[in-house]
Amino acid sequence: MAYTITIKLIVFLYLTLISETTRNVNSISSLDELSSSPINQVGICSLLIETQGYTCEEHKVTTKDGYILSMQRIPTGQGGKKSDKPPVLLQHGVLMDGGTWVLNSPDESLGFILADNGFDVWIANTRGTNYSRGHTSLNPSDPAYWEWSWDELVAFDLPASIQFVHDQTGQNMHYVGHSLGTLIAFSAFSKDQTLDMLRSAVLLSPIAYLGQISSTLARAGADAFLGEALYWLGLHEFAPRGKAVVDLLSVICKMPGNDCSDLMTSFTGQNCCVNSSMTDKFLEHEPQSTAAKNMIHLAQMIRTGTITMYDYGNVNDNEKHYGQSTPPVYDMESIPKDFPMYLGYGGADELADVQDVNTLLKSVKDHDPDKLVVQYQEDYAHADFVFAVNAKKVVYDPVMAFLNLN
Repeated sequence: MAYTITIKLIVFLYLTLISETTRNVNSISSLDELSSSPINQVGICSLLIETQGYTCEEHKVTTKDGYILSMQRIPTGQGGKKSDKPPVLLQHGVLMDGGTWVLNSPDESLGFILADNGFDVWIANTRGTNYSRGHTSLNPSDPAYWEWSWDELVAFDLPASIQFVHDQTGQNMHYVGHSLGTLIAFSAFSKDQTLDMLRSAVLLSPIAYLGQISSTLARAGADAFLGEALYWLGLHEFAPRGKAVVDLLSVICKMPGNDCSDLMTSFTGQNCCVNSSMTDKFLEHEPQSTAAKNMIHLAQMIRTGTITMYDYGNVNDNEKHYGQSTPPVYDMESIPKDFPMYLGYGGADELADVQDVNTLLKSVKDHDPDKLVVQYQEDYAHADFVFAVNAKKVVYDPVMAFLNLN
């Protein structure tokens, strides 16, 4: 009982800070005022990629529902050699942005490693993140701007990003997703969307089911309906990157015996190989905003153990949106059995829990065995797949071998 109360108090404190931050963000009256924050005066190219000696291009992608997304391209390796292999689109997870793929050193970051190995690298950023806060008619101070969940990432962000890379290069591409980046891919694939422009998909820390999630803080938040509480209070932006939260995380990470990997453990599981020296860099760029409705949708998955579209909570609203009383299911068994996929998961991951991944694997048990590669890394947790110091040897080298075959 005391342990449960402690967990809920931690989550309550966390969301109190988020609420304060969100009120500050929602008081901003214009995009110009929003962009006055120093981190928004630059982009991922100038901040994280060009500083490492790589050529980088900034692009803008407009979705069919009006969101303007940033996208980065690394067209050459560090030595300036132009790519001679197909494009690869990298898609980050929730509360992160495309910087995920280039935060580590060039010999440890997948974005740089792919570029140095001849791939044409494109980095996607979902709506609401630092450099994807534009819209054709809304700004982030409007509640309507945040009226979306990962359903809209499936329906709009993902196809717009894939179409853009295809239009720019004239080639089909490989897709690499982490965490939420796998969820939106699985969901799109189950509806046979975007596959005509893809060569293969690499899905790290794969999430299709969350019913067996073992992260105590994630489950406590879902069971307490905390995302719903924010939404009902009118706080439609879930903004963990406010000053109060960053300062708190910085203090905790720098206390004796703590580092960023220890802090992440409460959410992700015990990451084996995330270097504590990443703490300051991680906190400088992450975590980032998403929609409260998106967090509600993920919480619904935790509570129900299913993968469906957003549940509006009553028959009338579901009928209005879907023409049926319950939200439609994303059927994992409908993923085309001949589409090449690489799934990498970890034994210590408490978000993409082993039991939930096993449920996913049962759903794709009839997949062509020549088109499905499954990697299990016993000591890896959620963040290891993008931040581990040994990820190149453990994950990225096998991934590149897979890409080269497809």
